[in-house]
Amino acid sequence: MELVYASSLKPTVFDISRLNKFTNSSRNSAVGSLFVPGLGSNSANSLVAMGSSGSSKTKFLTGSACYVLEDVPHLTDSIPDLPTYPNPLQDNPAYSVVKQYFVNVDDTVAQKIVVHKNSPRGTHFRRAGPCQRVYFESDDVHACIVTCGGLCPGLNTVIREIVCGLYHMYGVKKVLGIDGGYRGFYARNTVTLTPKTVNDIHKRGGTILGTSRGGHDTSKIVDSIQDRGINQVYIIGGDGTQKGASVIFEEIRRRGLKVAVAGIPKTIDNDIPVIDKSFGFDSAVEEAQRAINAAHVEAESIENGIGVVKLMGRYSGFIAMYATLASRDVDCCLIPESPFYLEGEGGLFEFIEKRLRENGHMVIVMAEGAGQEVLSESIQSTDKQDASGNKLLQDVGLWISHKIKDHFAKQKKVAINLKYIDPTYMIRAIPSNASDNVYCTLLAQSAVHGAMAGYTGFTVGPVNGRHAYIPFYRIIEKQNKVVITDRMWARLLSSTNQPSFLSAKDILEDMKEEENCTELLGNGDSSYSSLIDKEISCIYHNAL
Repeated sequence: MELVYASSLKPTVFDISRLNKFTNSSRNSAVGSLFVPGLGSNSANSLVAMGSSGSSKTKFLTGSACYVLEDVPHLTDSIPDLPTYPNPLQDNPAYSVVKQYFVNVDDTVAQKIVVHKNSPRGTHFRRAGPCQRVYFESDDVHACIVTCGGLCPGLNTVIREIVCGLYHMYGVKKVLGIDGGYRGFYARNTVTLTPKTVNDIHKRGGTILGTSRGGHDTSKIVDSIQDRGINQVYIIGGDGTQKGASVIFEEIRRRGLKVAVAGIPKTIDNDIPVIDKSFGFDSAVEEAQRAINAAHVEAESIENGIGVVKLMGRYSGFIAMYATLASRDVDCCLIPESPFYLEGEGGLFEFIEKRLRENGHMVIVMAEGAGQEVLSESIQSTDKQDASGNKLLQDVGLWISHKIKDHFAKQKKVAINLKYIDPTYMIRAIPSNASDNVYCTLLAQSAVHGAMAGYTGFTVGPVNGRHAYIPFYRIIEKQNKVVITDRMWARLLSSTNQPSFLSAKDILEDMKEEENCTELLGNGDSSYSSLIDKEISCIYHNAL
């Protein structure tokens, strides 16, 4: 089988077997024919990979200077010859002052913007926004919205703006809210949503639709979508929810239904890859300041006071890191990505003793996933998981508080006064702040524009400041984590003056891992065919 690069200058042929090492036998099925909707299947600069089944898995479009577009699926991929309609926005008075109503069909957003003069153009994503032609008539749209997973500031704002965006921009009147997460689809719990019913929900925390973990039964969910006549599905949730959305999309496509599936990524931990950040993160960092400030007041008000604050961050320490940088009252920040040890030279206990001698008080901020390896050495860990498949973590904040108390009690040199603060659920339950409200509006409207334009199987989010449509597989392939060899972590260490707790071996391993993730192309290879070959190979490695 061959992978053919069709260029307006000359065709370049790649042997698909060279990419087989990035796939396993169960996933060597077809990638499908690629084209830009509206331009036709014979447009120049298209990449085609066909297999025996003919089903579409991933979509690539290539151009000059190693340009690669990782495109999202479109309804016309599986249902050809769908009619199109003029976009109602062209007659919308609110948009009358806009110089350019619609995004250009060739508009894309670069994943990497820091480049050298000889760098290849690299991976791009389709730019989000209203398109000139839409694939749904307003009166025919029957949309639904579902929220899944844990709570996060901004959920209600996203719900509100999807409803208002459909109603005010496209004249859509039929929008349902699915009650209680994925289970709500087959439990037949629905709420009718109108601009009036969602008018002020952005001022509340939580989600008016309710949420749950687990409950994903693909067949029952798609049966419900089909039975209700729903043709647009908006799914708000984290990486587990987006995995479920991807499976729903695949089943809908297998059945040949004209249903657009759009995901809005939600995670308070900011651990979703590709996008700049997730909604609710700014609100969480802002609210975390109150807990840190309280810990600082408690600590400095008594001799040898120690304040310990545990924040969210199961696998990624972004909230702890940014809250620490914003506060400037924190003496030590502990995150999952940066291992630490308690005893011995250069350990946490030694640093606490040093800081108490210098300042007379100390504030420690830690993410909930930090130090789990150290904790498991002293407490028998379990392999229990929640309904979403996340490992249930031990309370590291409470554990480390006891360890600090025990350490100083044994030494009998310094009497400490430690206060432990866990604001986790208080932070999750707040309404979103001003910046998150604006961000949620952009996410919701971008998702609506994409679904109306016939795109499906995508997640929306900002990439280098520009909103884009991203294939599901790029969102769920890995988690976004703090890079401890990056400048941002160095800024934190400079702010807190804490030791890194890292050995030279740890640093080298982290740098090597980062290089493996970012090196898309070979060094000094000027061959155009070879560069594209390597770029596509790396994309296949990530996608498959």
